[in-house]
Amino acid sequence: MKIPTSLKHKPVIVSENYENVDGRYAYNSDAKGLSLGLAQWNDRGKVDISAKVWRHTGEKWSRQSEELPLHRVLDLAILVCRTKFYFQEAYRYEKLYDTENPAIDRVGLQGDAMTVAVCTGNEKIDEDIKLFSQALSNDDELISERLRTLSRILKEMGY
Repeated sequence: MKIPTSLKHKPVIVSENYENVDGRYAYNSDAKGLSLGLAQWNDRGKVDISAKVWRHTGEKWSRQSEELPLHRVLDLAILVCRTKFYFQEAYRYEKLYDTENPAIDRVGLQGDAMTVAVCTGNEKIDEDIKLFSQALSNDDELISERLRTLSRILKEMGY
């Protein structure tokens, strides 16, 4: 299925077969494609690049398609990596987190830091963190394959 090019987000680089590799939803996904392109929120004289997940209902392109600035895509990747690393050792805590210090890390970015922490404001955190840990474990093969691929590409780029 071809990603539309007549909408406000202007695709430049595309993956139009994303539905075939969308994790556990592969071959049965409403996420039909990914693109990097010119952001829909661009104003005259100001151009931003965005990443977009293109969803299709089977009948039309969905309003649930998501568009993110590239730095947010990378920030999400950082969050995934810190989370996955944290859960490798979380079993050491009775509740899978330190109730006295729920902060996991502070990742330095642009002169400040992004705080990564367990969400203790969630009333059901003790139940939800167990479910989250199990789901992370269940998806370990999918996530690890992508992280290995990302690591290889970053090394090829000199990072």
